[in-house]
Amino acid sequence: MLYALSHHTVYQYPSPASVSHHLVHLRPRESARQHLLEFALEVDPAPAAAVERTDYFGNATSFIAVEVPHRGLSITARSRVRVIAPIWPDPGATPAWEMARDGDSSTALASDGRPGEFLFDSQHVVSQPALADYAAESFRPGCPLLEGVVDLNGRIFRDFTFDPRATTISTPVAEVFKKRRGVCQDFAHLGISCLRSLGLAARYVSGYLETVPPPGKRRLVGADASHAWFSVWCPGHGWIDADPTNNLLPAERHITVAWGRDYSDVSPVRGVVVGGGEHRLKVGVDVARIEEPPAAIAATQVAPSADSGNYF
Repeated sequence: MLYALSHHTVYQYPSPASVSHHLVHLRPRESARQHLLEFALEVDPAPAAAVERTDYFGNATSFIAVEVPHRGLSITARSRVRVIAPIWPDPGATPAWEMARDGDSSTALASDGRPGEFLFDSQHVVSQPALADYAAESFRPGCPLLEGVVDLNGRIFRDFTFDPRATTISTPVAEVFKKRRGVCQDFAHLGISCLRSLGLAARYVSGYLETVPPPGKRRLVGADASHAWFSVWCPGHGWIDADPTNNLLPAERHITVAWGRDYSDVSPVRGVVVGGGEHRLKVGVDVARIEEPPAAIAATQVAPSADSGNYF
């Protein structure tokens, strides 16, 4: 699938801000199953400095410094991305989850992007006995890892209600677990917390999901939103993604921007502002599919690498 993406962020201040510095994760990742064809970042007012770097997790970042008085700041990222559906393994053919747990524990802090720090607690993800008990219902003794992940994914989908008014970015996982309500970011953190509470390596993935309007309705431009899901490390297969908000394993409709330990590592836009007062924030996201001729689609279809198993 070929997509045109736009992510528009606007800050408005009641009085002029003198300086604002921002770090953004808005450039989609390049991988075996995702190809970034175009990317542009537009900032208004024009920044005094704009520096692109790759962070610790291999995500592309942009540092923006605006150093003139301004009552508003606009950051717009435009991308064109081709996504190829991954070939996930048969859940029943994956190793027992205990094997994955025991193998992960011996490779902590590896430098090759495998389990490493994704085993440990982080700012928004805290291992807890209650979450281990909840996850254990899906991970019976000897259960194949992906079977357990699929079951946990479905239980979060059924047991928790999507409610954008129930939480904020600072709501702890324990409160989400108690309320049984939240948004995609909360459900991703919950899934990761459950897996790490069992000793399994899991990471947070941020990106976008192509939305489909109801039958007979037109797609609303700019009405999409950022999305989040989680990924679990499976020996012999690499990182496998799961989306508990929609109870599925991501395919070609999920576009990956960044991954890290949790949301704090990959927030789309964050920064520091001097002056300006309390800001108002408006975000608009658009994910539009671009139809391609069959010949062009066939030319891009490739199988994931059997060596790395790292499809994102």
